[in-house]
Amino acid sequence: MTHTSTAPEAPAPHPGEGRLVLVGTPIGNLGDASERMRAEIAAADLIAAEDTRRFLGLADRLGITHSGSIVSLFDHNEQAKAGELADVVARGQRVVLLTDAGMPAVSDPGYRVVREVAERGLPVTSAPGPSAVLTALALSGLPSDRFAFEGFLPRKAGERARVLAALAREERTLVLFESPHRVADALADIVAAFGPERRMTISRELTKTYEEVLRGTAAELRERAADGLRGELTLVIAGHSGEAEAPADHLEEMQRLVDAGMRAKTAAAEVASRHGMSTRAMYEEHLRAKG
Repeated sequence: MTHTSTAPEAPAPHPGEGRLVLVGTPIGNLGDASERMRAEIAAADLIAAEDTRRFLGLADRLGITHSGSIVSLFDHNEQAKAGELADVVARGQRVVLLTDAGMPAVSDPGYRVVREVAERGLPVTSAPGPSAVLTALALSGLPSDRFAFEGFLPRKAGERARVLAALAREERTLVLFESPHRVADALADIVAAFGPERRMTISRELTKTYEEVLRGTAAELRERAADGLRGELTLVIAGHSGEAEAPADHLEEMQRLVDAGMRAKTAAAEVASRHGMSTRAMYEEHLRAKG
């Protein structure tokens, strides 16, 4: 006799139960919308959406019926709205929080609301969904047992270079976001900080029709992105090997400091300190390259 079993479905939400529900939404492919996502939206008393128009468009395309009131929740008003949303939960209402794509509170609005609700001892749960971070990491083929998510790199060149320099010896795989019009400059800074041979991937348009994963060294992908890349981008960078590095790998990083007005010996000392190398070796490699 053959026995078959099916996993029990998640219980349907019960209106009248006050709680905050973080709801993951598709990052591209509408087929990734879960039944739980649909049920939570339909049962919500209040829907806090990053962009109300985009939410309404998503609900329309998916044919989701919802009767809850809708408010806007984005980076610049989240702190002010957190207390108001916690008050709604405290009154026994079900608040669904969602963003334009992926999981709320992961490089998106949400964590301040979670903190406020949790600190009041009120229920917080999640209807998990797609995540660009985890999807890109899984597709990268790079070690995924330990990783660090860094969100978006700073827009300003100097701040971006300082952040990357601080991450250069991080041994965990790194995941970060970048915009299409800044990716070429970001990759140039990654080459300067991490060295040209660091393995990495760039995932674009994840789960969409034109999904693509570019693979190679930092230097190779810098060349691929020289004219820019289209679509939403997620970068996955191999962690530092833990081995001592060669000064030649960081000549470009040192030269950037010199070009910015720093004395060569001072620049050599700073780069050497960042990467665990000898200042003298770094300076001599700089002189040798200058010929």
